[in-house]
Amino acid sequence: MKFEDYSKVADTTAVYPGRGEGMNNGPGLSYAVLGLCGESGEVAEKMKKLIRDKGGIVDEEFRTAVKKELGDVLWYLNAVCYELEFTFEEVAQGNLDKLLSRKARGTLQGSGDDR
Repeated sequence: MKFEDYSKVADTTAVYPGRGEGMNNGPGLSYAVLGLCGESGEVAEKMKKLIRDKGGIVDEEFRTAVKKELGDVLWYLNAVCYELEFTFEEVAQGNLDKLLSRKARGTLQGSGDDR
């Protein structure tokens, strides 16, 4: 599946306050960002419980549960992209461009957004 295909179908399931009202004219962007944070937190929560309950040993139950949560992360990422009028392709390409530039300059490790 291509990002564009996912996005088109996911958009048909997006029902939330302020959707598409513009970047500065409604709660759509806030809702999408908060949803992304919440779902990312659920992935982290699964990891915490894996450490606590299973000594950090990954099993099929964990993999299945995290896969579902990552799908929710993807859905909210799509919603944020929609609200900011980005495509997944733009975001993905921008990320690869940044990482490849850092690799070429030997700055993959370290901290700071502008390294």
